[in-house]
Amino acid sequence: MNIPVYLDNQATTRVDGRVIEAMIPLMDEVYGNASSTQHEFGWRAEAAVAQARRRVAGLIGALPEEIVFTGGATESVNIALKGVARGHRAGGRRIITAGTEHHAVLDTCRRLEREGFEVIRVPVDRYGMVDPEDVRRAMTPGTILVSIMAANNEIGTLAPVEALGALCREHGVLFHTDATQAAGKVPIDMHAMHIDLLSFSAHKMYGPKGVGALAIRGGPPAIRVIPLFDGGGHERGIRSGTLNVPGIAGFGVAAEIAADVMSEESSRLSGLRDRLVEGVSEALEGVRVNGHPTLRLPHNANLLFPGANADAVMMAMKDIALSAGSACSSASPEPSHVLRAIGLTREETLCSLRFGLGRFTTEEEIAYTIGRVNETVRTIASKTGTKSGPKSGPNAEMSRTNAQSVH
Repeated sequence: MNIPVYLDNQATTRVDGRVIEAMIPLMDEVYGNASSTQHEFGWRAEAAVAQARRRVAGLIGALPEEIVFTGGATESVNIALKGVARGHRAGGRRIITAGTEHHAVLDTCRRLEREGFEVIRVPVDRYGMVDPEDVRRAMTPGTILVSIMAANNEIGTLAPVEALGALCREHGVLFHTDATQAAGKVPIDMHAMHIDLLSFSAHKMYGPKGVGALAIRGGPPAIRVIPLFDGGGHERGIRSGTLNVPGIAGFGVAAEIAADVMSEESSRLSGLRDRLVEGVSEALEGVRVNGHPTLRLPHNANLLFPGANADAVMMAMKDIALSAGSACSSASPEPSHVLRAIGLTREETLCSLRFGLGRFTTEEEIAYTIGRVNETVRTIASKTGTKSGPKSGPNAEMSRTNAQSVH
């Protein structure tokens, strides 16, 4: 077993060896520009991009021509939200989202508010779930876009994407979903789920960093997306710039692998996750799962440890890589906006840890993590006067019930 143990796979993932193998020739032998159509180097690079486009599209039930390659999910989100808002402003200025979205969505919406758009942030329940009826009630004739993430990056709750997509289609409103955490982990069919725009990234599914995609449903009716910047007209004019051929090829291989192993991998990781939750819940008082008990990502466990500050726990366990929230907000001293939105107190948010399992997580690593977490949390909680230690009687039974709620 390798130390440190890596359990921060929702921040990023280790690149699969098969992906690396596919990328190397495109940096060493086939190094042409995919837009150089006058010679073989360019043709071979273009062919690699076309193959990747088919593979990436296949993962989400899209058509190859609906895929626009970008520098990552944050760029995809910006193109989707700003591009659609500016392209459809004649039809209205209202945008609907949720307060638990990733900062890529929230900060982009704030920018659009400064441009005169109206942003409505619907609430979520105590599990982080958006109610489609709240979205329906927020719609007006001037609503042009709804953006709700497919899976929450902190607590793993899965949104009712198909219901939201159907609702938007019924009202003639465009629907965007940030599927960064969901793509490659749970089944997605863009057309069956009535998704108009979908953002995701390679590095969350064992592919390289610095490459992502925005899927834009083909018409009719046509979706008008104003590009963020100009120059060259690459990717149908939506995302100009020389294509990252090695990264795109790696993305394609990562997507194909994810599609092939999704069912088996989800089953294995959910089993390891449940073992982790049970192992700490049976040993420690008051451990609580943040997020939906069943409608959640198979590899996510966000746990509240009363009386044990998350930063203190992580500092004491440098042999295990964890996080206290989104990697994109780790520099912020403020409590998680997601955990506050589902009703946790400030103190509770500061005592919550995110465990992100992945393709390379082993049973031995989970067993090791259970022991280290139990030991560390018990020590830290005892200094705050919070009861901890072996459980027995009614509390033990309650703990086992709580742990089993994630099955």
